Amino acid sequence: MDYRFSDAIANTPKSFIREILKLTQSDNIISFAGGLPNSALFPVDAIRHAAEHVLSRDGRNTLQYSTTEGHAPLRAWIAERYARHGMNVAPEQVLITNGSQQALDLLGKVFLNPGDAVALENPSYLGAIQAFRLFRPQFHSATLSTDGIDVAELQAVMRQHQCRFFYGIPNFQNPTGLSYSATTRQQLATMLQQEQQLMIEDDPYGALRFSGSSLPPVAALAPEQVVMLGSFSKVCAPGMRLGWMVAPAPVLAQLAVAKQAADLHSGYFSQRVLYQYLQDNNLDEHISQISHAYQQQQQAMVAALQQHLPPGIAHTTPEGGMFLWLTLPKHWSATDLFHIAVRHGVAFVPGEPFFADASQRHHLRMSYCTVDVATIHTGVQRLAAAMAEYAAQLPQHSKETQ
Repeated sequence: MDYRFSDAIANTPKSFIREILKLTQSDNIISFAGGLPNSALFPVDAIRHAAEHVLSRDGRNTLQYSTTEGHAPLRAWIAERYARHGMNVAPEQVLITNGSQQALDLLGKVFLNPGDAVALENPSYLGAIQAFRLFRPQFHSATLSTDGIDVAELQAVMRQHQCRFFYGIPNFQNPTGLSYSATTRQQLATMLQQEQQLMIEDDPYGALRFSGSSLPPVAALAPEQVVMLGSFSKVCAPGMRLGWMVAPAPVLAQLAVAKQAADLHSGYFSQRVLYQYLQDNNLDEHISQISHAYQQQQQAMVAALQQHLPPGIAHTTPEGGMFLWLTLPKHWSATDLFHIAVRHGVAFVPGEPFFADASQRHHLRMSYCTVDVATIHTGVQRLAAAMAEYAAQLPQHSKETQ
């Protein structure tokens, strides 16, 4: 049978991380590769009690079809939580999705035609690149630094290419762990308003702050110019597959139509169980527990990197979230290093797929969330040994230019 697949799917590569994870399943490999939350911190008993409560009190309705926009009390809970952080959101502006990954797909369906331009951070979240690539856009990037996106460069990019939207992650960005400063957020909001441009503000990690001061989302500063994405995956449990979008009313109406065509609605049972869990438990206390654990793991990784890695390798030091980013000497290849590292019993994600044009090969992403403190130290020692082997294999002229 000659299966005639679409051009869109034929030109969309497999998830790079999912393919890498297949290579790191051995018990002998310490993996810093996966972007998974720590399953030891999942509120298993509390969610079980919530499920039992919902099924025993209203089981028949809970197992029925529901509305596309999502469980109304859950949407109201999300809106009220934004209000407590100074952002004016009505429940009618909230759309429940199957994690924030579905939100990216719906946004592509609503906004993108083949050949349209999309602005990204450089580097950007590879899951977003993959989701948008199905719609065959042209990607254009602006520089991401320790203060966040270069707003002047982004403005020039969006003007030149008439971008449909800018996709960014202002809090503890995946893959770098970097966050936008207060100044950058205000400059970006002002630019979006002046240019009448749209931003997709992805915020799956913002609640996981363990140092520094919280800053307002860009959506709070320019609400008509921003669609905001959130997720329960990092603060509760990813297996429930529940996220949300907050959007201006005209945008939300179109997103709801796209979602009706995709799946009618997100799992109603999961929504009801999650809402019951939120009613019975203090989510902020649970988030505080997660953040404290991640802080200890991040500090252990940073200390180990500073102790064991050779000179000439830089790393970010995030104030929250799940990732940090290593920058290798420019003539190194993180992909080549990866294969040596696996032989040494440690894994990471090479940085190349986080660049829409795959232009930079000398970066890598590491996650500290699922590895205990002692194992982090051992894993970084293995990484240092892999780097020493890799450096020894480089041509002599490359070593001299390090």
